Amino acid sequence: MATIVKTPAGTWKAVIRKTGWPTNAKTFRTKRDAEDWSRRTEDEMVRGVYIQRSGSERLTLEKALQQYLREVSPTKKPTTQRAEATKAQQLIRHLGKYSLAALSSEVIANYRDTRLGSLTNRGNPTSNNTVRLELALLSHLFTVAIQEWGLGLTFNPVLNIRKPSPGEGRDRRLSPEEERRLLAAVNNHSNPMLGWIVRIALETGMRSSEITGLRRHQIDLKRRVVRLSDTKNDSARTVPLSRLATATFQAALENPTRPQDCDLVFFGEPGKDGKRRPYAFTKIWGVLKKKFGMPDLRFHDLRHEAVSRFVEGGLSDQEVSAISGHKSMQMLKRYTHLRAEDLVGRLDRIKKLKTA
Repeated sequence: MATIVKTPAGTWKAVIRKTGWPTNAKTFRTKRDAEDWSRRTEDEMVRGVYIQRSGSERLTLEKALQQYLREVSPTKKPTTQRAEATKAQQLIRHLGKYSLAALSSEVIANYRDTRLGSLTNRGNPTSNNTVRLELALLSHLFTVAIQEWGLGLTFNPVLNIRKPSPGEGRDRRLSPEEERRLLAAVNNHSNPMLGWIVRIALETGMRSSEITGLRRHQIDLKRRVVRLSDTKNDSARTVPLSRLATATFQAALENPTRPQDCDLVFFGEPGKDGKRRPYAFTKIWGVLKKKFGMPDLRFHDLRHEAVSRFVEGGLSDQEVSAISGHKSMQMLKRYTHLRAEDLVGRLDRIKKLKTA
């Protein structure tokens, strides 16, 4: 039998001591609530289905996310760590005071709808993909809490709600005139590394972080390949180089301003600690694209452009994914946007072959 006593504060405390189970105690406003909880808990113990829920009832989402960022995020890439810290801020802002036990599917669905209807700092609606990634972080937090933290959670409430669609993806392509102006601008920049990086992105479809993080030993000009080990999806791949990409890398490797002790292909100025890190061009990229009338162009759009050109050039999906590193054909299609006018000539060639 449980022991139920009145506390000096006027509440009622129920204490259950049962052989084979840890002592369990909980405080309630009324004696009736304490008795009901005691009977229900003892019955679960007898049936062997009791789960200690006090941990999830005491731990708020704010505290849980802080623990996640301390223990789980450091096992991931630095870029992922920064992204998760940003997503955690939004979750804490809206749901931080809830205990994990109180975060029902209904509460989380309401969060989803609130975020989708809210505006970002730039005055734009919060994108489906942003909310989807926030929910992904929350879902993984519950998975870790269930599997590793022993908080008494029995299910992941995020799994029971509808996730926002990731959308069709961006379809920003470069027109010939835009490419001409862009290349002229970056090639005339005082630091030649900016022009080399942009050209390599257009020729290879490599991500910005993959290009700027390159070391000299990863580039094999004789075989015309670049070997990538540190990628977004953690899958190493070898990227073939066009003649233009090979010539661009040749120029970058022969950069006369590179210090002899620096192995980075694209390097920045030494930091306060004296170490050189990858060349950071985000600020100048933002200035140049606005100056030349392309404010909506993101550097990542160059990857889209390169992948689309691979497909337009006749490479198969498997060949393109081997170059770009996409793990699924679905993701590859989201990155591929073909110009209908560019396909007209290919259609004509196909018909000629059939009638020949």
